[in-house]
Amino acid sequence: MRISLMGLSLATLLLAGCSSHHTLTSAGQRVTFTDQKPAGQCQLLGEVTGSQSNWFTGAGGEGSSLRGAANDLRNRAAAMGGNVIYGAVSPTENIWSSFAPLDSKMTGLVYRCP
Repeated sequence: MRISLMGLSLATLLLAGCSSHHTLTSAGQRVTFTDQKPAGQCQLLGEVTGSQSNWFTGAGGEGSSLRGAANDLRNRAAAMGGNVIYGAVSPTENIWSSFAPLDSKMTGLVYRCP
């Protein structure tokens, strides 16, 4: 019986590792989202995608999954030297994601603004 419980515990830990949760870094906390195109003095750095994988657990549902993708996006934007994300969209959200939030992605244009 002990071997079965140990095997089950190990399998649970391994599968839980397939679910990641992104927290904001201190630099990511300084990145903001906007729906208005940044002014001319802002420099476009490129497009970036953040993702949240919830393959096994769903990790709190769709809202949590999107929040993790947004956090990953903000962290990646900060790593590029950006501080503003414009036009963020989530192309992976569809009718099925409401039932099984397996993976969420969020893409946006990263700018560095004064």
